[in-house]
Amino acid sequence: MKPLGNLRLGVNIDHVATVRNARGGAYPDPLRAAKLAEEAGADGITAHLREDRRHISDADIEGLMEVLSVPLNFEMAATSEMQQIALRHRPHAVCIVPEKREERTTEGGLEVAREENRLAHFIAPLREAGCRVSIFIAADKKQIEAAARIGAQVIELHTGAYCDAHAEGHFDVRDRELESLREMSAFAHSLGLEVHAGHGLTYDTVKPVAAFPEVMELNIGHFIIGEAIFRGLTPAIHEMRRLMDEARA
Repeated sequence: MKPLGNLRLGVNIDHVATVRNARGGAYPDPLRAAKLAEEAGADGITAHLREDRRHISDADIEGLMEVLSVPLNFEMAATSEMQQIALRHRPHAVCIVPEKREERTTEGGLEVAREENRLAHFIAPLREAGCRVSIFIAADKKQIEAAARIGAQVIELHTGAYCDAHAEGHFDVRDRELESLREMSAFAHSLGLEVHAGHGLTYDTVKPVAAFPEVMELNIGHFIIGEAIFRGLTPAIHEMRRLMDEARA
């Protein structure tokens, strides 16, 4: 099967804000990182405004809306506070993610099937406001079907289990997770959903996922920001883009 279109790269800048907040000052500036990522060829910028504001702040979101030329993918929990912030700013894309205060990072996909009615009503105003609504979910048929039923335009498949298995050397588990991602990418596409993927992707793990013809966008943050410490943000993004393009070709 030939690729369905160009594979986009969304760069998540959350952990630039994490470093800034460790000292409580203004440096490093996530907005500067976002503009550098844009100049380096990122197709979009992702930022997760958490309930506890542990990294990205409300002011960051306001600033990103003002300075970006590429789309902002606004990650948020399904709360009334976040819905109101999204409706005020009207970013290009809103990605609904699960969120627990005690977690270090997003630990799994959103439970859509059990909260179908609530989530359908939650995302309706966002769609009416012109936001493209994405749901961050596991590669699970039941969850994908529920995401389609509630009116999401996009799903983002959680690649964390695949990446973790690779990092831990559990290659049989890794391969099973990859096959599940492959199958569910095709299934979601068959339902008319646009398919994205992300979480934990590195130079070592990105190519197999980038090769899925149905996947239209990868959102990658922590690894790119970490790699930028050693090689700089622009070269780190260029290398990720090279690997993605190589896999797509």
